[in-house]
Amino acid sequence: MNGITIMIIAIIALVAGYVFYGRYLARKWGVDNNKKTPAVEINDGIDYVPTKKQVVFGHQFASIAGAGPINGPIQAAYFGWLPVLLWCLLGGIFIGAVQDFSSMYASVRNKGRSIGIIIENYVGKTGKRLFLLFVYFFSILVVAAFSDIVAKSFGISPDFTDQVNYANTQVALTSMLFIMAAVGFGFLNKYVKLNTASNTAISIVLLVICVAVGCLFPILKLSVNTWMILVFIYILIASVTPVWALLQPRDYLNSYLLIFMIAAAVIGIFVDNPPMQLPAFTGFTTQAGTLFPILFVTVACGAVSGFHSLVSSETASKQVEKESDMLPISYGAMLVESLLGVIALIAVGSVAVNGEVPQGTPQVIFANAVSGFLSKLGIPSDVSFTLISLAVSAFALTSLDSVARVGRLSFQELFLDKEDEDANLPQWKKILTNRWVATIIVLVPSFALAKVGYQEIWALFGSANQLLSVLALAAVAVYLKRARKSNKMMLFPMFFMLAVTVFALLQLIFNNIMNFGQTAVSTFGQTMQIILALILVALAIIVVIACCRKLFGKEEEGKARA
Repeated sequence: MNGITIMIIAIIALVAGYVFYGRYLARKWGVDNNKKTPAVEINDGIDYVPTKKQVVFGHQFASIAGAGPINGPIQAAYFGWLPVLLWCLLGGIFIGAVQDFSSMYASVRNKGRSIGIIIENYVGKTGKRLFLLFVYFFSILVVAAFSDIVAKSFGISPDFTDQVNYANTQVALTSMLFIMAAVGFGFLNKYVKLNTASNTAISIVLLVICVAVGCLFPILKLSVNTWMILVFIYILIASVTPVWALLQPRDYLNSYLLIFMIAAAVIGIFVDNPPMQLPAFTGFTTQAGTLFPILFVTVACGAVSGFHSLVSSETASKQVEKESDMLPISYGAMLVESLLGVIALIAVGSVAVNGEVPQGTPQVIFANAVSGFLSKLGIPSDVSFTLISLAVSAFALTSLDSVARVGRLSFQELFLDKEDEDANLPQWKKILTNRWVATIIVLVPSFALAKVGYQEIWALFGSANQLLSVLALAAVAVYLKRARKSNKMMLFPMFFMLAVTVFALLQLIFNNIMNFGQTAVSTFGQTMQIILALILVALAIIVVIACCRKLFGKEEEGKARA
Protein backbone atom coordinates (compact mmCIF):
# COMPACT_ATOMS: atom_id res chain seq x y z
CA MET A 1 0.00 0.00 0.00
CA ASN A 2 1.22 3.52 -0.76
CA GLY A 3 0.52 6.93 0.72
CA ILE A 4 -1.69 8.22 -2.11
CA THR A 5 -4.07 5.25 -1.90
CA ILE A 6 -4.44 5.59 1.87
CA MET A 7 -4.97 9.35 1.58
CA ILE A 8 -7.67 8.98 -1.10
CA ILE A 9 -9.50 6.36 0.98
CA ALA A 10 -9.36 8.64 4.03
CA ILE A 11 -10.57 11.78 2.22
CA ILE A 12 -13.49 9.96 0.55
CA ALA A 13 -14.56 8.30 3.81
CA LEU A 14 -14.38 11.50 5.89
CA VAL A 15 -16.19 13.66 3.32
CA ALA A 16 -18.91 11.02 2.99
CA GLY A 17 -19.21 10.84 6.78
CA TYR A 18 -19.74 14.61 7.01
CA VAL A 19 -22.20 14.84 4.11
CA PHE A 20 -24.34 11.84 5.02
CA TYR A 21 -24.01 11.06 8.72
CA GLY A 22 -23.24 14.56 10.03
CA ARG A 23 -26.16 16.13 8.19
CA TYR A 24 -28.39 13.21 9.24
CA LEU A 25 -27.65 14.01 12.88
CA ALA A 26 -28.37 17.71 12.34
CA ARG A 27 -31.76 16.87 10.84
CA LYS A 28 -32.53 14.26 13.51
CA TRP A 29 -31.84 16.70 16.36
CA GLY A 30 -33.66 19.60 14.74
CA VAL A 31 -30.89 22.18 14.34
CA ASP A 32 -32.77 25.47 13.90
CA ASN A 33 -31.40 28.90 12.99
CA ASN A 34 -34.58 30.53 14.29
CA LYS A 35 -33.48 29.75 17.85
CA LYS A 36 -31.20 32.31 19.50
CA THR A 37 -27.87 30.86 20.56
CA PRO A 38 -26.47 31.60 24.05
CA ALA A 39 -23.74 33.77 22.51
CA VAL A 40 -26.39 36.08 21.04
CA GLU A 41 -28.77 35.86 23.99
CA ILE A 42 -26.24 36.43 26.81
CA ASN A 43 -23.26 38.15 25.09
CA ASP A 44 -21.28 39.14 28.23
CA GLY A 45 -18.15 40.10 26.26
CA ILE A 46 -15.95 37.63 28.20
CA ASP A 47 -16.99 34.04 27.56
CA TYR A 48 -20.24 34.55 25.62
CA VAL A 49 -19.31 36.32 22.37
CA PRO A 50 -21.18 35.74 19.06
CA THR A 51 -18.46 35.01 16.52
CA LYS A 52 -18.15 34.20 12.83
CA LYS A 53 -18.19 30.51 11.95
CA GLN A 54 -14.67 30.39 10.56
CA VAL A 55 -13.21 32.01 13.70
CA VAL A 56 -14.95 29.55 16.03
CA PHE A 57 -13.86 26.69 13.76
CA GLY A 58 -10.29 27.95 14.11
CA HIS A 59 -10.62 27.98 17.91
CA GLN A 60 -12.29 24.56 18.00
CA PHE A 61 -9.81 22.86 15.68
CA ALA A 62 -6.71 24.46 17.17
CA SER A 63 -7.89 23.60 20.69
CA ILE A 64 -8.90 19.99 20.13
CA ALA A 65 -6.00 18.96 17.91
CA GLY A 66 -3.13 19.30 20.36
CA ALA A 67 -0.32 16.82 19.95
CA GLY A 68 -2.68 13.86 20.25
CA PRO A 69 -3.49 13.11 16.59
CA ILE A 70 0.25 13.10 15.84
CA ASN A 71 1.50 11.27 18.93
CA GLY A 72 -1.29 8.70 19.09
CA PRO A 73 -1.26 7.13 15.60
CA ILE A 74 2.55 7.06 15.55
CA GLN A 75 2.70 5.23 18.88
CA ALA A 76 -0.13 2.89 17.85
CA ALA A 77 1.63 2.03 14.56
CA TYR A 78 3.26 -0.91 16.38
CA PHE A 79 0.04 -2.79 15.56
CA GLY A 80 0.45 -2.06 11.83
CA TRP A 81 -1.09 0.63 9.65
CA LEU A 82 -4.45 -1.05 8.93
CA PRO A 83 -5.92 -1.11 12.49
CA VAL A 84 -4.84 2.50 13.03
CA LEU A 85 -6.37 3.62 9.72
CA LEU A 86 -9.68 1.85 10.38
CA TRP A 87 -9.96 3.27 13.88
CA CYS A 88 -9.13 6.84 12.77
CA LEU A 89 -11.85 6.70 10.10
CA LEU A 90 -14.61 4.66 11.76
CA GLY A 91 -13.95 6.03 15.22
CA GLY A 92 -13.78 9.60 13.94
CA ILE A 93 -17.01 9.45 11.90
CA PHE A 94 -19.23 7.40 14.21
CA ILE A 95 -17.89 8.15 17.71
CA GLY A 96 -15.53 11.12 17.94
CA ALA A 97 -17.43 13.54 15.69
CA VAL A 98 -20.77 12.41 17.15
CA GLN A 99 -19.50 13.17 20.65
CA ASP A 100 -18.18 16.60 19.65
CA PHE A 101 -21.34 17.61 17.75
CA SER A 102 -23.76 16.30 20.38
CA SER A 103 -21.84 17.96 23.23
CA MET A 104 -21.97 21.32 21.47
CA TYR A 105 -25.63 20.83 20.55
CA ALA A 106 -26.64 19.97 24.12
CA SER A 107 -24.65 22.92 25.48
CA VAL A 108 -26.12 25.43 23.01
CA ARG A 109 -29.61 24.20 23.86
CA ASN A 110 -28.81 24.68 27.57
CA LYS A 111 -27.59 28.30 27.55
CA GLY A 112 -23.99 27.38 26.76
CA ARG A 113 -23.66 25.39 29.96
CA SER A 114 -21.01 22.72 30.36
CA ILE A 115 -21.55 18.97 30.37
CA GLY A 116 -21.35 19.18 34.18
CA ILE A 117 -24.35 21.51 34.39
CA ILE A 118 -26.23 19.33 31.91
CA ILE A 119 -25.62 16.37 34.23
CA GLU A 120 -26.92 18.46 37.14
CA ASN A 121 -30.07 19.39 35.22
CA TYR A 122 -30.93 15.90 34.02
CA VAL A 123 -29.11 13.48 36.36
CA GLY A 124 -28.59 15.30 39.67
CA LYS A 125 -26.23 17.47 41.70
CA THR A 126 -24.14 14.54 42.95
CA GLY A 127 -23.50 13.33 39.42
CA LYS A 128 -22.52 16.83 38.39
CA ARG A 129 -20.01 17.25 41.22
CA LEU A 130 -18.44 13.86 40.57
CA PHE A 131 -18.16 14.67 36.87
CA LEU A 132 -16.57 18.05 37.58
CA LEU A 133 -14.08 16.39 39.93
CA PHE A 134 -13.20 14.01 37.10
CA VAL A 135 -12.70 16.97 34.73
CA TYR A 136 -10.55 18.77 37.31
CA PHE A 137 -8.18 15.79 37.70
CA PHE A 138 -8.22 15.19 33.95
CA SER A 139 -7.32 18.85 33.28
CA ILE A 140 -4.31 18.46 35.55
CA LEU A 141 -3.15 15.50 33.46
CA VAL A 142 -3.59 17.35 30.16
CA VAL A 143 -1.87 20.53 31.31
CA ALA A 144 1.01 18.51 32.75
CA ALA A 145 1.52 16.42 29.59
CA PHE A 146 1.13 19.23 27.07
CA SER A 147 3.17 21.82 28.99
CA ASP A 148 6.08 19.36 29.01
CA ILE A 149 5.68 18.86 25.24
CA VAL A 150 5.58 22.64 24.63
CA ALA A 151 8.59 23.35 26.86
CA LYS A 152 10.58 20.67 25.03
CA SER A 153 9.59 22.15 21.67
CA PHE A 154 10.76 25.64 22.76
CA GLY A 155 13.82 24.98 24.90
CA ILE A 156 17.36 23.86 24.20
CA SER A 157 18.97 20.88 25.88
CA PRO A 158 22.21 18.89 25.63
CA ASP A 159 19.99 15.84 25.09
CA PHE A 160 18.71 17.25 21.78
CA THR A 161 20.51 17.25 18.43
CA ASP A 162 21.83 20.53 17.02
CA GLN A 163 19.06 20.52 14.42
CA VAL A 164 16.34 20.15 17.06
CA ASN A 165 17.89 22.81 19.34
CA TYR A 166 18.13 25.32 16.48
CA ALA A 167 14.58 24.59 15.31
CA ASN A 168 13.33 24.99 18.90
CA THR A 169 14.76 28.51 19.19
CA GLN A 170 13.03 29.45 15.93
CA VAL A 171 9.75 27.89 17.09
CA ALA A 172 9.93 29.67 20.46
CA LEU A 173 10.33 33.18 19.05
CA THR A 174 7.71 32.63 16.35
CA SER A 175 5.22 31.38 18.93
CA MET A 176 5.79 34.41 21.15
CA LEU A 177 5.31 36.70 18.15
CA PHE A 178 2.08 34.85 17.37
CA ILE A 179 0.76 35.63 20.84
CA MET A 180 1.57 39.34 20.57
CA ALA A 181 0.10 39.51 17.06
CA ALA A 182 -3.03 37.72 18.29
CA VAL A 183 -3.63 40.28 21.03
CA GLY A 184 -3.37 43.14 18.51
CA PHE A 185 -5.59 41.25 16.06
CA GLY A 186 -8.14 40.64 18.82
CA PHE A 187 -8.41 44.34 19.70
CA LEU A 188 -8.64 45.22 15.99
CA ASN A 189 -11.57 42.84 15.52
CA LYS A 190 -13.20 44.04 18.72
CA TYR A 191 -13.35 47.68 17.71
CA VAL A 192 -13.14 47.55 13.89
CA LYS A 193 -15.62 45.29 12.15
CA LEU A 194 -13.75 43.60 9.31
CA ASN A 195 -15.19 41.39 6.60
CA THR A 196 -14.01 37.83 6.04
CA ALA A 197 -11.65 38.74 3.19
CA SER A 198 -9.92 41.45 5.27
CA ASN A 199 -9.60 39.11 8.25
CA THR A 200 -8.06 36.42 6.08
CA ALA A 201 -5.61 38.80 4.40
CA ILE A 202 -4.46 40.33 7.70
CA SER A 203 -4.12 36.87 9.28
CA ILE A 204 -1.92 35.55 6.47
CA VAL A 205 0.28 38.68 6.50
CA LEU A 206 0.74 38.46 10.30
CA LEU A 207 1.47 34.75 10.02
CA VAL A 208 4.15 35.26 7.36
CA ILE A 209 5.80 38.11 9.31
CA CYS A 210 5.92 36.11 12.55
CA VAL A 211 7.36 33.03 10.84
CA ALA A 212 9.93 35.06 8.89
CA VAL A 213 11.16 37.01 11.93
CA GLY A 214 11.18 33.92 14.14
CA CYS A 215 13.15 31.85 11.64
CA LEU A 216 15.66 34.58 10.76
CA PHE A 217 16.37 35.78 14.32
CA PRO A 218 16.21 32.76 16.70
CA ILE A 219 17.32 34.68 19.79
CA LEU A 220 15.27 32.99 22.54
CA LYS A 221 17.88 30.42 23.59
CA LEU A 222 16.39 29.35 26.92
CA SER A 223 16.50 26.00 28.68
CA VAL A 224 13.56 23.59 28.83
CA ASN A 225 13.13 24.29 32.57
CA THR A 226 12.98 28.05 32.00
CA TRP A 227 10.37 27.59 29.30
CA MET A 228 8.34 25.37 31.60
CA ILE A 229 8.00 28.27 34.06
CA LEU A 230 7.23 30.78 31.29
CA VAL A 231 4.61 28.49 29.76
CA PHE A 232 2.77 28.22 33.07
CA ILE A 233 2.83 32.00 33.54
CA TYR A 234 1.35 32.33 30.05
CA ILE A 235 -1.35 29.72 30.80
CA LEU A 236 -2.32 31.56 33.99
CA ILE A 237 -2.85 34.82 32.14
CA ALA A 238 -4.45 33.30 29.04
CA SER A 239 -6.95 31.29 31.08
CA VAL A 240 -8.58 34.36 32.63
CA THR A 241 -8.30 36.77 29.69
CA PRO A 242 -11.54 37.52 27.76
CA VAL A 243 -11.82 35.14 24.81
CA TRP A 244 -11.91 37.96 22.24
CA ALA A 245 -8.56 39.36 23.44
CA LEU A 246 -6.40 36.25 23.07
CA LEU A 247 -8.13 32.87 22.76
CA GLN A 248 -10.17 33.60 19.63
CA PRO A 249 -7.58 35.59 17.62
CA ARG A 250 -4.67 33.33 18.62
CA ASP A 251 -6.56 30.21 17.60
CA TYR A 252 -7.75 31.92 14.41
CA LEU A 253 -4.18 32.85 13.41
CA ASN A 254 -2.84 29.44 14.39
CA SER A 255 -5.59 27.69 12.44
CA TYR A 256 -4.07 29.04 9.21
CA LEU A 257 -0.69 27.61 10.18
CA LEU A 258 -2.23 24.27 11.12
CA ILE A 259 -4.33 24.04 7.96
CA PHE A 260 -1.27 25.02 5.91
CA MET A 261 0.66 22.18 7.55
CA ILE A 262 -2.10 19.67 6.78
CA ALA A 263 -2.53 20.92 3.21
CA ALA A 264 1.24 20.89 2.61
CA ALA A 265 1.51 17.37 4.02
CA VAL A 266 -1.35 16.13 1.82
CA ILE A 267 0.22 17.72 -1.28
CA GLY A 268 3.61 16.30 -0.30
CA ILE A 269 2.10 12.82 0.01
CA PHE A 270 0.51 13.08 -3.45
CA VAL A 271 3.80 14.28 -4.95
CA ASP A 272 6.09 11.85 -3.15
CA ASN A 273 3.66 8.91 -2.90
CA PRO A 274 5.67 7.31 -0.06
CA PRO A 275 5.40 3.55 0.31
CA MET A 276 4.20 2.16 3.63
CA GLN A 277 7.25 0.50 5.19
CA LEU A 278 5.11 -0.88 8.01
CA PRO A 279 3.20 -4.16 7.76
CA ALA A 280 -0.59 -3.88 7.52
CA PHE A 281 -1.05 -5.87 10.74
CA THR A 282 1.54 -7.14 13.21
CA GLY A 283 -0.69 -9.15 15.55
CA PHE A 284 -3.04 -8.80 18.48
CA THR A 285 -0.12 -8.57 20.93
CA THR A 286 2.97 -6.39 20.36
CA GLN A 287 5.56 -4.57 22.45
CA ALA A 288 2.95 -1.83 22.89
CA GLY A 289 0.52 -4.28 24.54
CA THR A 290 -2.69 -5.99 23.41
CA LEU A 291 -4.73 -4.64 20.50
CA PHE A 292 -7.73 -4.34 22.82
CA PRO A 293 -7.70 -1.94 24.58
CA ILE A 294 -4.28 -0.36 23.86
CA LEU A 295 -4.91 0.57 20.20
CA PHE A 296 -8.07 2.52 21.04
CA VAL A 297 -6.65 4.53 23.92
CA THR A 298 -3.32 5.17 22.19
CA VAL A 299 -4.70 6.61 18.93
CA ALA A 300 -6.78 8.88 21.18
CA CYS A 301 -7.54 12.24 19.54
CA GLY A 302 -7.21 10.87 16.01
CA ALA A 303 -10.49 8.98 16.51
CA VAL A 304 -12.22 10.12 19.69
CA SER A 305 -11.22 12.34 22.59
CA GLY A 306 -13.24 13.22 25.68
CA PHE A 307 -11.37 16.52 25.91
CA HIS A 308 -13.21 17.65 22.77
CA SER A 309 -16.52 17.54 24.62
CA LEU A 310 -15.12 20.07 27.10
CA VAL A 311 -14.02 22.46 24.36
CA SER A 312 -17.36 22.01 22.56
CA SER A 313 -19.42 22.70 25.68
CA GLU A 314 -17.20 24.97 27.77
CA THR A 315 -15.81 27.49 25.28
CA ALA A 316 -16.90 27.03 21.65
CA SER A 317 -20.62 26.69 22.44
CA LYS A 318 -20.53 30.16 24.01
CA GLN A 319 -19.30 31.64 20.71
CA VAL A 320 -21.65 29.98 18.18
CA GLU A 321 -23.55 32.66 16.26
CA LYS A 322 -26.27 30.43 14.76
CA GLU A 323 -27.18 26.78 15.21
CA SER A 324 -26.29 25.67 11.67
CA ASP A 325 -22.67 26.64 12.43
CA MET A 326 -22.40 23.78 14.93
CA LEU A 327 -22.06 21.01 12.32
CA PRO A 328 -18.94 22.37 10.54
CA ILE A 329 -17.42 23.70 13.77
CA SER A 330 -17.71 20.49 15.80
CA TYR A 331 -18.33 17.52 13.50
CA GLY A 332 -16.18 19.04 10.75
CA ALA A 333 -13.24 19.91 13.00
CA MET A 334 -13.14 16.34 14.36
CA LEU A 335 -13.00 14.87 10.86
CA VAL A 336 -10.10 17.18 9.93
CA GLU A 337 -8.35 15.90 13.05
CA SER A 338 -8.93 12.31 11.93
CA LEU A 339 -7.33 13.28 8.61
CA LEU A 340 -4.33 14.59 10.53
CA GLY A 341 -4.14 11.24 12.31
CA VAL A 342 -4.03 9.48 8.93
CA ILE A 343 -1.27 11.86 7.78
CA ALA A 344 0.73 11.00 10.92
CA LEU A 345 0.22 7.30 10.15
CA ILE A 346 1.50 7.72 6.58
CA ALA A 347 4.42 9.78 7.93
CA VAL A 348 5.59 7.09 10.34
CA GLY A 349 5.00 4.37 7.76
CA SER A 350 7.16 6.18 5.22
CA VAL A 351 10.19 6.39 7.53
CA ALA A 352 9.82 2.98 9.21
CA VAL A 353 12.99 0.89 9.34
CA ASN A 354 12.75 -2.83 8.61
CA GLY A 355 9.01 -2.70 9.22
CA GLU A 356 9.39 -1.09 12.65
CA VAL A 357 8.61 2.37 14.05
CA PRO A 358 11.86 4.42 14.05
CA GLN A 359 13.52 5.76 17.18
CA GLY A 360 12.72 9.29 18.36
CA THR A 361 9.79 11.29 19.71
CA PRO A 362 6.58 11.27 17.64
CA GLN A 363 6.99 15.01 16.95
CA VAL A 364 10.48 14.56 15.50
CA ILE A 365 9.41 11.48 13.50
CA PHE A 366 6.48 13.44 12.06
CA ALA A 367 8.55 16.54 11.26
CA ASN A 368 11.29 14.49 9.58
CA ALA A 369 8.80 12.55 7.46
CA VAL A 370 6.73 15.53 6.33
CA SER A 371 9.86 17.60 5.58
CA GLY A 372 10.93 14.69 3.39
CA PHE A 373 7.61 14.87 1.51
CA LEU A 374 7.97 18.64 1.05
CA SER A 375 11.55 18.37 -0.20
CA LYS A 376 10.06 16.86 -3.38
CA LEU A 377 8.34 20.25 -3.87
CA GLY A 378 11.68 22.04 -3.72
CA ILE A 379 11.32 23.22 -0.11
CA PRO A 380 14.62 22.82 1.81
CA SER A 381 14.27 20.11 4.44
CA ASP A 382 15.68 22.28 7.26
CA VAL A 383 13.12 25.01 6.54
CA SER A 384 10.21 22.58 6.36
CA PHE A 385 11.43 20.77 9.50
CA THR A 386 11.24 24.06 11.42
CA LEU A 387 7.82 24.94 10.00
CA ILE A 388 6.36 21.52 10.82
CA SER A 389 7.87 21.65 14.33
CA LEU A 390 6.29 25.09 14.73
CA ALA A 391 2.88 23.80 13.69
CA VAL A 392 3.10 20.83 16.07
CA SER A 393 4.04 23.10 19.00
CA ALA A 394 1.16 25.42 18.01
CA PHE A 395 -1.22 22.45 18.33
CA ALA A 396 -0.01 21.73 21.85
CA LEU A 397 0.09 25.37 22.98
CA THR A 398 -3.44 26.15 21.82
CA SER A 399 -4.75 23.09 23.66
CA LEU A 400 -2.90 24.13 26.80
CA ASP A 401 -4.67 27.37 27.61
CA SER A 402 -8.00 25.97 26.39
CA VAL A 403 -7.86 23.02 28.79
CA ALA A 404 -6.62 25.26 31.60
CA ARG A 405 -9.68 27.47 31.01
CA VAL A 406 -11.88 24.36 30.98
CA GLY A 407 -10.29 23.17 34.24
CA ARG A 408 -10.86 26.60 35.76
CA LEU A 409 -14.52 26.71 34.69
CA SER A 410 -15.10 23.16 35.95
CA PHE A 411 -13.53 23.93 39.33
CA GLN A 412 -15.69 27.04 39.65
CA GLU A 413 -18.84 25.09 38.75
CA LEU A 414 -17.94 22.47 41.36
CA PHE A 415 -18.97 24.93 44.08
CA LEU A 416 -21.93 26.52 42.30
CA ASP A 417 -25.49 25.33 41.99
CA LYS A 418 -27.71 26.54 39.17
CA GLU A 419 -29.84 28.56 41.59
CA ASP A 420 -26.87 30.41 43.10
CA GLU A 421 -26.65 34.17 42.62
CA ASP A 422 -23.22 35.82 42.58
CA ALA A 423 -24.24 38.58 44.98
CA ASN A 424 -25.45 36.12 47.65
CA LEU A 425 -22.53 33.68 47.63
CA PRO A 426 -20.78 33.05 50.96
CA GLN A 427 -17.22 34.41 51.18
CA TRP A 428 -15.53 31.01 50.89
CA LYS A 429 -17.42 30.29 47.67
CA LYS A 430 -16.48 33.70 46.29
CA ILE A 431 -12.81 32.94 46.93
CA LEU A 432 -12.82 29.43 45.42
CA THR A 433 -14.84 30.53 42.40
CA ASN A 434 -12.62 33.54 41.70
CA ARG A 435 -11.19 32.91 38.25
CA TRP A 436 -7.59 33.64 39.34
CA VAL A 437 -7.81 31.38 42.38
CA ALA A 438 -9.51 28.57 40.46
CA THR A 439 -6.88 28.73 37.70
CA ILE A 440 -4.01 28.57 40.20
CA ILE A 441 -5.62 25.54 41.88
CA VAL A 442 -5.54 23.79 38.50
CA LEU A 443 -2.01 24.86 37.57
CA VAL A 444 -0.07 24.16 40.81
CA PRO A 445 -0.55 20.34 40.79
CA SER A 446 -0.14 20.38 37.00
CA PHE A 447 3.28 22.00 37.35
CA ALA A 448 4.37 19.38 39.88
CA LEU A 449 3.20 16.53 37.64
CA ALA A 450 4.78 18.09 34.52
CA LYS A 451 8.20 17.54 36.11
CA VAL A 452 7.61 13.79 35.72
CA GLY A 453 7.55 14.14 31.91
CA TYR A 454 4.78 13.51 29.40
CA GLN A 455 6.15 10.05 28.45
CA GLU A 456 5.44 8.75 31.94
CA ILE A 457 1.83 9.94 32.06
CA TRP A 458 0.78 9.55 28.41
CA ALA A 459 -0.84 6.14 28.96
CA LEU A 460 -2.90 7.48 31.84
CA PHE A 461 -3.77 10.62 29.87
CA GLY A 462 -4.96 8.54 26.90
CA SER A 463 -7.14 6.28 29.02
CA ALA A 464 -8.61 9.12 31.06
CA ASN A 465 -9.23 11.11 27.91
CA GLN A 466 -11.25 8.30 26.35
CA LEU A 467 -13.10 7.66 29.62
CA LEU A 468 -14.18 11.29 29.63
CA SER A 469 -15.83 10.68 26.25
CA VAL A 470 -17.97 8.00 27.91
CA LEU A 471 -19.24 10.49 30.48
CA ALA A 472 -19.99 13.08 27.79
CA LEU A 473 -21.84 10.56 25.63
CA ALA A 474 -23.85 9.32 28.62
CA ALA A 475 -24.79 12.85 29.72
CA VAL A 476 -25.88 13.90 26.24
CA ALA A 477 -27.85 10.66 25.78
CA VAL A 478 -29.84 11.49 28.92
CA TYR A 479 -30.43 15.05 27.71
CA LEU A 480 -31.61 13.85 24.29
CA LYS A 481 -34.03 11.43 25.93
CA ARG A 482 -35.50 14.20 28.09
CA ALA A 483 -35.69 16.52 25.06
CA ARG A 484 -37.59 13.85 23.10
CA LYS A 485 -34.76 13.55 20.59
CA SER A 486 -33.25 10.36 19.18
CA ASN A 487 -30.30 9.11 21.26
CA LYS A 488 -29.79 5.64 19.74
CA MET A 489 -26.61 6.81 17.97
CA MET A 490 -25.05 7.47 21.39
CA LEU A 491 -25.48 4.03 22.95
CA PHE A 492 -22.96 1.81 21.12
CA PRO A 493 -20.18 4.47 21.28
CA MET A 494 -20.84 4.93 24.99
CA PHE A 495 -20.70 1.25 25.98
CA PHE A 496 -17.83 0.39 23.62
CA MET A 497 -15.66 3.22 24.95
CA LEU A 498 -16.63 2.31 28.53
CA ALA A 499 -15.34 -1.24 28.02
CA VAL A 500 -12.15 0.01 26.35
CA THR A 501 -11.23 2.63 28.92
CA VAL A 502 -12.10 0.84 32.15
CA PHE A 503 -10.18 -2.24 30.98
CA ALA A 504 -7.20 -0.07 29.99
CA LEU A 505 -7.13 1.79 33.31
CA LEU A 506 -7.45 -1.39 35.36
CA GLN A 507 -4.64 -2.90 33.29
CA LEU A 508 -2.50 0.20 33.92
CA ILE A 509 -3.16 0.03 37.67
CA PHE A 510 -2.34 -3.68 37.82
CA ASN A 511 0.87 -3.32 35.79
CA ASN A 512 2.12 -0.42 37.90
CA ILE A 513 1.44 -2.28 41.14
CA MET A 514 3.08 -5.50 39.93
CA ASN A 515 6.14 -3.67 38.53
CA PHE A 516 6.40 -0.91 41.13
CA GLY A 517 9.96 0.42 41.29
CA GLN A 518 11.16 -2.01 38.61
CA THR A 519 10.66 0.07 35.44
CA ALA A 520 12.17 3.17 33.86
CA VAL A 521 9.23 5.17 35.17
CA SER A 522 10.04 6.92 38.46
CA THR A 523 8.35 5.71 41.65
CA PHE A 524 6.70 9.15 41.93
CA GLY A 525 5.33 8.77 38.41
CA GLN A 526 4.06 5.26 39.11
CA THR A 527 2.45 6.36 42.38
CA MET A 528 0.70 9.30 40.71
CA GLN A 529 -0.57 7.05 37.93
CA ILE A 530 -1.99 4.50 40.39
CA ILE A 531 -3.70 7.14 42.55
CA LEU A 532 -5.13 9.16 39.66
CA ALA A 533 -6.24 6.04 37.77
CA LEU A 534 -8.10 4.73 40.83
CA ILE A 535 -9.80 8.10 41.38
CA LEU A 536 -10.79 8.45 37.73
CA VAL A 537 -12.18 4.91 37.43
CA ALA A 538 -14.23 5.30 40.62
CA LEU A 539 -15.64 8.70 39.64
CA ALA A 540 -16.44 7.59 36.09
CA ILE A 541 -18.24 4.37 37.10
CA ILE A 542 -20.42 6.23 39.62
CA VAL A 543 -21.37 8.90 37.06
CA VAL A 544 -22.11 6.31 34.34
CA ILE A 545 -24.34 4.32 36.72
CA ALA A 546 -26.24 7.50 37.63
CA CYS A 547 -26.68 8.36 33.93
CA CYS A 548 -27.82 4.83 33.06
CA ARG A 549 -30.49 4.95 35.76
CA LYS A 550 -31.93 8.04 34.09
CA LEU A 551 -31.33 6.67 30.61
CA PHE A 552 -33.01 3.30 31.06
CA GLY A 553 -35.26 4.07 34.01
CA LYS A 554 -38.91 5.07 34.00
CA GLU A 555 -39.66 8.19 31.94
CA GLU A 556 -39.77 11.22 34.21
CA GLU A 557 -42.20 14.09 33.99
CA GLY A 558 -40.97 17.34 32.53
CA LYS A 559 -39.07 18.08 29.41
CA ALA A 560 -35.57 19.25 28.60
CA ARG A 561 -35.07 22.41 26.60
CA ALA A 562 -35.59 21.24 23.02
